[in-house]
Amino acid sequence: MALESHIAELRDRHRALEQEIDSQVHHPSSDDLHIAELKKQKLRLKEEIERLNGTRDAA
Repeated sequence: MALESHIAELRDRHRALEQEIDSQVHHPSSDDLHIAELKKQKLRLKEEIERLNGTRDAA
């Protein structure tokens, strides 16, 4: 059950990053480098979620 809660937490963080990216993209004085870093973080979270789901499904 700990794995399920960890995956849920990662999904929450992924969703929060998605909202922050959307907010930054629509802000007139947004920093492209900051947005790029947020997108990298979001991708890392997605990859971690997929990896953990694969581990869970294989067990």
